[in-house]
Amino acid sequence: IRAWIPKPLKCKNCKGFGHFSSKQELVTLQTGTYWLTRIVLLRSIAFIYFIAFTVAYNQNKQLIGERGLLPCKDYLLSVKRYVGGKIDMSAFAYTPSILWFLDWTDMDANLDGIALVGMALSGFVLLTGTANMIIMAMLWVLYHSLVSVGQICQLLETGFLGIFLCPVWSLSQVPPRCPPSLISIWTFRWLIVRIMLGAGLIKIRGDRCWRDLTCMDYHYETQPVPNPMSYYMHQSPWWFHRFEVLSNHFIELIVPLFTFLGRRMCMVNGTLQIVFQVTLIVSGNLSFLNWLTIVPSLACFDDASLGFLFSSGRGAKQAVLDLQAEEASGCTPKPTRGMLFRRVVNVALGVLIGYLSVPVVLNLLSSKQVMNTSFDPLRIVNTYGAFGSITKERTEVILQGTMNEDPKDPEAVWEEYQFLCKPGDLTRRPCLVSPYHYRLDWLMWFAAFQTYEQSEWVIHIAGRLLANDTSILSLMEYNPFQGRDNPRWVRGEHFKYRFTLPGSGPQGKWWVRKRIGAYFPAVDLVALRGYFKSRNWPHPDL
Repeated sequence: IRAWIPKPLKCKNCKGFGHFSSKQELVTLQTGTYWLTRIVLLRSIAFIYFIAFTVAYNQNKQLIGERGLLPCKDYLLSVKRYVGGKIDMSAFAYTPSILWFLDWTDMDANLDGIALVGMALSGFVLLTGTANMIIMAMLWVLYHSLVSVGQICQLLETGFLGIFLCPVWSLSQVPPRCPPSLISIWTFRWLIVRIMLGAGLIKIRGDRCWRDLTCMDYHYETQPVPNPMSYYMHQSPWWFHRFEVLSNHFIELIVPLFTFLGRRMCMVNGTLQIVFQVTLIVSGNLSFLNWLTIVPSLACFDDASLGFLFSSGRGAKQAVLDLQAEEASGCTPKPTRGMLFRRVVNVALGVLIGYLSVPVVLNLLSSKQVMNTSFDPLRIVNTYGAFGSITKERTEVILQGTMNEDPKDPEAVWEEYQFLCKPGDLTRRPCLVSPYHYRLDWLMWFAAFQTYEQSEWVIHIAGRLLANDTSILSLMEYNPFQGRDNPRWVRGEHFKYRFTLPGSGPQGKWWVRKRIGAYFPAVDLVALRGYFKSRNWPHPDL
């Protein structure tokens, strides 16, 4: 009988004993609180930040550095001229970046410094599961500084919302006087609703193949950077591809609305969205975008549903149990001025997100919907979408070099450069790199849809290859002229690529290809001198 008698629970914030509370309340997490949810969200955001800053550190110098393909210094100078020749608030409003306030004599060092500080801060949050508003705000400012000169912006909105999950100063995982705000949790839920509805609506309004259920017949083969599973998914029977498209429409257009139908249906939405994103991660290399989309889905779960991720009897989970037990005993701390001020801040956040969401919602409802656009300079609330149209054939730009004096000689031997991940060598297995991101490989996918006049940076690459430039070659897997004289000529060839059929294609080959024609003609350093000078690019042989 004594085992079933509720024991009085002493409250840390009261002088005596509070109300009676059963043992069950001390060992089972209650629903409707988000202490553990906050820890999971912060660690997830930090993970994405860490990957993003690592990509920036490894690739920014080659792409937007002093001698990069598209130097950010040139871009900032053009913005400076556009706003009147001064670095003032108008320049900062046009391109928000702390690069404006740094010394431009060594832009590579600036880019590296931003990335390294970002890696250190995000690594700390990832390992400890703790953060405050100062750390999260610093991460947001640092990444915003890179986004403004050429990165992925979806992380900006997620990172901004992450600032308001945290206490101002404390680095405690479970700060008793700073409970997670329900408003903050709902801003994440609102984000996943907009991401998925935007992606679903752009498909319905876009390519006809989304309406006749045939898009997945092409997607695995023609996506930016396929992985090994893409090859096998492409071979699926036609009825499975139809099922995939119907499932896509259901998850992107119907399931997000479950968010507003109570706790259980919100959790169903979160679960389905995570499973959907994991499926996309397994079937292709889409950078960290799918990983990032998982983050706001985690806000669909409360402490009771995430408790299995934490050790029992100690740490954050036990701290949450103690706080819930105190609340159940009727012994809650009296709000301090800081707590009251924080509530005002949370309400202000809700009002801000609501206000900035107006043009985003109008865009979702518009028949002229645009995707991946921001209506405010800080990119706090954005529109999203992906694969509104699907390419039906995969084309690739293959860069080749030769030592022959005459590029028109039919006996000239042209040797191919290989990128780190994009298709090239027919026998090379598709890579598996997500959540990491090879940005140049991705850009080459876009270039294959266009002409070299529309993607002039491809000619910039050719010039660098003629000089065996180590910065550009560091973004490639194979240089056929490694340890040899520089090539005399470089050209771009345009090919159509298709997956081989299992058991029917040439042995050992993942791809078959057919030449379309020349993408750009053979060029040498002499011919490119005027071309580079007219675009203010440093000549590669200098």
